[in-house]
Amino acid sequence: MADGILVKDLNAWFGDHHVLHDIGIAMAPKAVTALIGPSGCGKSTFIRCLNRMHEVVPGARVTGGVRVEGQDVYAPGVDPVQIRRKIGMVFQKPNPFPTMSVFDNVVVGLRLGGMRERAVLHEAAERALRQAALWDEVKDALGKSGVSLSGGQQQRLCIARALAVEPEVLLMDEPCSALDPIATAKIEELILELRSTLTIVIVTHNMQQAARVSEATGFFLLGELVEFGVTRQLFTNPRDKRTEDYITGRFG
Repeated sequence: MADGILVKDLNAWFGDHHVLHDIGIAMAPKAVTALIGPSGCGKSTFIRCLNRMHEVVPGARVTGGVRVEGQDVYAPGVDPVQIRRKIGMVFQKPNPFPTMSVFDNVVVGLRLGGMRERAVLHEAAERALRQAALWDEVKDALGKSGVSLSGGQQQRLCIARALAVEPEVLLMDEPCSALDPIATAKIEELILELRSTLTIVIVTHNMQQAARVSEATGFFLLGELVEFGVTRQLFTNPRDKRTEDYITGRFG
């Protein structure tokens, strides 16, 4: 599969702690893949390996192969900063830059890339905020602090910030866990709209959310990928007893 995400024999460590064991997975392009599993099972570490954020932790290392949209992410000479532009990330807690306005939060990545033209920045900000379904709510407040927005708006602002640099892939690490049900519904609607143009990987504790937004789901347990398949099939007829036990609430 040239496009999408192809992971082979991926292992990851924090110091001596071996957190991911021989992960192999092929995620389809322009689709949503959900990753489920109990806390501490390696889901967040796995997606941080996809855009080389794992290696920013002192003592962390990775072996194995990751190809994203045909590019070998870990090839010699590949710039991790460019990888992170191509593979955007949204975290569990909304993290707008507190000293920046709504507008500056959205275009910070473009400015870091050297873009200074005001008209281009304005166009990119509006496009990203529209994509994040936030434009109508903030178009008259672009100069206000990003942290003056509600929690759900802040999370969509962080999504707009990731989208402004036009990534090919969007990684979302429990993007709704700090949000109320209404804000969560807006983020889920947004995911369903964005999947026509982006490859999306979402880590979620919420199995109903995985069922609502994803085409494929992977179940992680103790650093291993136990099962991966079509979401509906995995939830209704899992192949592995451990998946069934987790989904039916016997553990986790």
